[in-house]
Amino acid sequence: MFKVGLTGGIGSGKSTVAERFAQLGAGVIDTDLLARELTEPGTAILARIAGEFAAILQPDGQLDRAALRALVFADPAARRRLEAILHPPIRALMLERAARLPTPYALLMIPLLFETGQETLVDRVLALDCPEELQIERVCRRSALSVAEVSRIVASQIPRPERLARANEVIDNRGAPDALGPQIKRLHQLYLALAGAV
Repeated sequence: MFKVGLTGGIGSGKSTVAERFAQLGAGVIDTDLLARELTEPGTAILARIAGEFAAILQPDGQLDRAALRALVFADPAARRRLEAILHPPIRALMLERAARLPTPYALLMIPLLFETGQETLVDRVLALDCPEELQIERVCRRSALSVAEVSRIVASQIPRPERLARANEVIDNRGAPDALGPQIKRLHQLYLALAGAV
């Protein structure tokens, strides 16, 4: 299976872009959704997280994502402990699902692709790009996070110039949503060709 890793900073538009690729026929796997699946109440992964971090379960047994996010973005050592629990099973499930896709190629949404060394798992890396101020504005608009919280998340991710330098392709997502269409169609044709599907 030909695999494209889709990455980009928080608020860069990964979900929107992945949805457009899916409409064109790409097989999309969202690692954020896999993380949610693996941390449902009753799962072994959630039990390990709860054993490692105090007070991160809600009364109904669900993971308190806001509390966990606040904790790990304030403490790099805690973030590394969480990633050591979460990343290996997410990676394994992602590759297993990708291998079973009936599509010409797989688009793997991996926000921390470079940070976790997962560029070695894909054939091409597609980065989404927009200025940091726009990322922060978008995330604050869609969530209850403060500018300071979003800025901390942005700062914890790979620097924008390095992400762009290491990507094979880049989509500029600073403009209106309709500016995405031509960029996505062109790249879809490229990936079909590279996957030997045209």
